[in-house]
Amino acid sequence: MSETAPSVSQPKDKAREGPQREKINWWHELRGLALMLVGVLAFHSFIAKPFYIPSISMMPSLLVGDRLVVSKYPYGWNWSSLSFHLLPRSTRRVLGSTPQYGDIVIVVPRNRKEDLIKRVVALPGDRIAVIDGRIRLNGKFIKREVEPPVEISADDSLQCDGQSPGHCYDGFGMYRSRLPSGREVYDLPTFRETLPNGATYRVIDYLNQPLDNYPETVVPKGHVFLMGDDRDRSADSRAPFETDFLGHPGGGLGGPVPLSDIGGRAEFITFSLDGTQTWNPLTWWSALRDGRAFKSLRPQIDPALAGAYEAKQAAAGK
Repeated sequence: MSETAPSVSQPKDKAREGPQREKINWWHELRGLALMLVGVLAFHSFIAKPFYIPSISMMPSLLVGDRLVVSKYPYGWNWSSLSFHLLPRSTRRVLGSTPQYGDIVIVVPRNRKEDLIKRVVALPGDRIAVIDGRIRLNGKFIKREVEPPVEISADDSLQCDGQSPGHCYDGFGMYRSRLPSGREVYDLPTFRETLPNGATYRVIDYLNQPLDNYPETVVPKGHVFLMGDDRDRSADSRAPFETDFLGHPGGGLGGPVPLSDIGGRAEFITFSLDGTQTWNPLTWWSALRDGRAFKSLRPQIDPALAGAYEAKQAAAGK
């Protein structure tokens, strides 16, 4: 007698069902995105951030179109260190310190929230005056030597101040020349200045204008005096808040700058574009300026002067 196996219910063919879709946890995704955004903002505010040069006030050290890295920690942290100035301005500083002569710093003027970039030329307690374009520090003119004219490519962007829309100037016209290669450049009068700590850098000075003279001023405690390396196109500590270097609305720094307005130190250039680029990525390579990538923005130091300065500071207990 044959036996029939009991019928067993066959399992469903899972392969036909296909993979099950997991539900997206939108709260988890949004939280991750928010944490990433907070991390980026924290890095920009407390460690370093990129910076774009829109104006000609720091030529020849910096050109319009330079992209650089600014470190946020060298002088401590304050309201000016933040990437976005949404909170009311504050003078409080955390782990604050004083810049050195020659440092290129980011400053947020007291009458606005845009970042500017200038060089430190006087420290707290210094007496500073500008006479016929020359800096006199503590009763003595700083060392200033004539150098061969710096050759800067004759880019149209160098005639305009990106921070003052519509302000374009023809101050370089008489210095325009053509090299044997056919490239047009500005041969601008160039000088090398050296500050008491041995920091040395180049400046350009080619016009006679009101900011060439500034009455002697004592830099108060907790302040520094800032100037641009382009002495004729910089609205800096020499200029009042209300007007720029040629009297147009825009404003300078209004004298010595509180350290709470200093938001960081310029470190190095990452790359530089000459303004000929468009949205087409194929144009970016041809717009790159040669020789500017990863160029340090820390001033050169004269070792002999630096040693003498450090000895003097040590003797004074500073």
